Amino acid sequence: MKANEVRRAFTDFFVERGHSHQPSASLIPHDPTLLFTVAGMVPFKPYFTGEEVPPFNRAVTVQKCVRAGGKHNDLDEIGRTSRHLTFFEMLGNFSFGDYFKTDAIAWAWEFITEVLALDPERLWVTVHLSDDDAEEIWRDQVGIPADRIQRLDEDNYWRMGDSGPCGPCSEIFWDKGEEFGPSGGPAHGGEDRYIEIWNLVFMQFEQHENGTQSPLPKPSIDTGLGLERTVSVLQGVDSVWETDELALLLAAAAKLTGVRPGADAESDVSLRILADHARSTSLLVSDGVFPSNEARGYALRRILRRAVRHAYLLGVEQTVMAGMVDAVVEVMGPDYPDLVRNHQFVRGVVDREEVRFRETLRTGQAILDQRLGELQPGQDLAGDVAFELHDTYGFPLEVTQEITGERGVEVDVAGFEEAMAEQRRRAKDARQVAEGIDPALFVELIDQFGITEFVGRDDDSSQARVLYHADGLLVLDRTPFYAESGGQIGDTGRITTDTGEVTVTDTHAVVPGLTAHNVELLSGAIDVGQVATASIDSSRRAAIRRNHTATHILHWALRTVLGDHVKQQGSWVGPERLRFDFSHYDAMTTEQIHQVEDLVNGEVLSNETCRNFETTMAEAEQLGAIAFFGDKYGDRVRVMEAGRNSVELCGGTHVSSLGEIGPFRILSEGSIGSNIRRVEATTGLSALELFRSNSEQLASVADRLGVGPDDVVEGIERRLEEQKSLRAEVAQLKQQLAVGQAPELAATAVDGVVVARVDGIDRDGLRDLAVSVRDQADVKAVVLGAALDSGGAALVAAVTPDSEFKAGALIEQAKSTIGGGGRPADDLSVAGGKDVEALDEALDQARSAAGIS
Repeated sequence: MKANEVRRAFTDFFVERGHSHQPSASLIPHDPTLLFTVAGMVPFKPYFTGEEVPPFNRAVTVQKCVRAGGKHNDLDEIGRTSRHLTFFEMLGNFSFGDYFKTDAIAWAWEFITEVLALDPERLWVTVHLSDDDAEEIWRDQVGIPADRIQRLDEDNYWRMGDSGPCGPCSEIFWDKGEEFGPSGGPAHGGEDRYIEIWNLVFMQFEQHENGTQSPLPKPSIDTGLGLERTVSVLQGVDSVWETDELALLLAAAAKLTGVRPGADAESDVSLRILADHARSTSLLVSDGVFPSNEARGYALRRILRRAVRHAYLLGVEQTVMAGMVDAVVEVMGPDYPDLVRNHQFVRGVVDREEVRFRETLRTGQAILDQRLGELQPGQDLAGDVAFELHDTYGFPLEVTQEITGERGVEVDVAGFEEAMAEQRRRAKDARQVAEGIDPALFVELIDQFGITEFVGRDDDSSQARVLYHADGLLVLDRTPFYAESGGQIGDTGRITTDTGEVTVTDTHAVVPGLTAHNVELLSGAIDVGQVATASIDSSRRAAIRRNHTATHILHWALRTVLGDHVKQQGSWVGPERLRFDFSHYDAMTTEQIHQVEDLVNGEVLSNETCRNFETTMAEAEQLGAIAFFGDKYGDRVRVMEAGRNSVELCGGTHVSSLGEIGPFRILSEGSIGSNIRRVEATTGLSALELFRSNSEQLASVADRLGVGPDDVVEGIERRLEEQKSLRAEVAQLKQQLAVGQAPELAATAVDGVVVARVDGIDRDGLRDLAVSVRDQADVKAVVLGAALDSGGAALVAAVTPDSEFKAGALIEQAKSTIGGGGRPADDLSVAGGKDVEALDEALDQARSAAGIS
């Protein structure tokens, strides 16, 4: 069987057994503790923890996974073992409080022996030391011989964390044969001989922080069948690299690099790394991860650059990763349509990153080779050298470590980190529930009363019942208040009952599905069970609606002007303005900004009808709806059709026709990170206020210039010319005035030397004055100092051709005293400094240098 046949067989098998087939979640998880989706259960974690109520009791998925950062990191093993990959696919079936061990085990055995037709005699099973139930099911119901069932300890126990759901697990292993290692089963035999292909996790306990466990009221099932390992068994090959899809990628790598597979062990490792890393890079970029120096973007950059370095090691001078992206799309596109749609975008991101890194690689490699050549045997590479490579030449520490490791040299990582300490900044994704509030309390409210009914699409005010009021939070059974989500901020307003009134300062989902109002008591008291009237700030909501719908039209306009590679990366929608973050590589030109504004305002003037409705995810995809970055969607979604050109998934509040948006104006455009741009804009009354303010300022400027508003630019240019002319005139007068002081200063000469302070003059005037004094009769040397109008101090020394003095020597010490410098010259020397207070002292030093006092 080929890989795509196994995918289909697995999902069909479990769909026939009542499972809901869910598409693969993004590689960007909603779990802030993870960089990437590392297992099939990650998207379902809220269901297992009880934070959310699952919309189905059974599910089956083929989940994209990446392990390349944090504690889930297989990066260093890639290419050197027969089974490790950064990107892999996990086939999983899940039960949320429905079936348990008996069905999970029976179905696993049925699928693996009947559908996949694997030889039962070569299958082994492990269970946890404590799990008598699982062993009995495998032995007595499935019929596996007792001698092929082994018990393990921690290797067969799964925990979500220090607390939370946990339980024993049972793993299915395939025996590759005696040529791959000693016998003895998974517990005692060769690691390369017995390979794990399926893990069945039995979540049946709750782990408490005090170390105790209690049974879960609804035990659940989480399984993971590794696609690549399973396919290697089905296709009778020794490693995942020989399976059909990876073999095609290896062939592409060989063709692009011109290196024949099997030429030598190290070149084979490099080819495998190219194949694997191209796969993970392509899928990550397609899912919205971009190379950067922070968090998951840094992990992606490390993967991509590692692949480029191995192409470099193979002697390949031209770029190869864009070609590898083409191969990945050809091989995996049929199973991942998003990859096909994003093909050119992914190609562009990867190619640009490779071009930049190749320049870094050439420079850094040469310097590192030199430093390694200077080391004594057994000596480590100093941390400050690794830091210099990183900081000055952009050479990543991981690449330095990989290169030194190949030569048997360690890097002083502690020294590197010490040098790096003040520069290291890693953005951390964080999401926290309000301090001191137990989410379980609100999950119980959902169990008792159901999720909050949102009525705010049609009503600004409604009657509701108070379900909870404490700790500054108030929960109703239904509400017109929109809870912050999808970039739209929460509503504000008032909630009243017969006995009290509160002001609502914000609204958010305290747990998924339950809306909480942040409140401040205005009068009386509000108690649980009371009927309340909840009223939003209607004018504020109207402004938010205008800005929110405008972000949808803005998204369309940006894609139209800049290209289809533009993807939303985040947004913020408030009453005064909107913020829209998107993927793009260059600053927008003024012309492009105007084009986007014109497109948006053109849509507004069309006054097309908007339609916001609920449908299935499948129908939304058929309509071409664009999903917003970071948002999470279920089987039922809301679609926003904003006129003819914009169709997006969105659960926010919107205008009913585009004309309601009013005028649209971009306030700013700039970079917020690697390959991410941000536009801020405003609409409606806020835009009108901006136009009015700008008009008033223009009229005020025109009035001061004495011209009409249409002639302001011409008036400013005329004033600037007048100002320039006046400054030149003032400078000339100052110079004439200064030169006029020459005879007076010459009269102060002592033994033919004049040393004096002259303030209220600029540097050029001081120089001209010094030359004029020098040219007076009986003067052979002059040193003048001044506190400049522009700030700082200046010294000028000038001597006659027949003088015994040298100008530079006369002010050598003095210029240091005022904290300055200047190139010394024999006949005329000028110096400047910052310390005006030391000017008099400096002139005294010049007198001493001239031999006068």
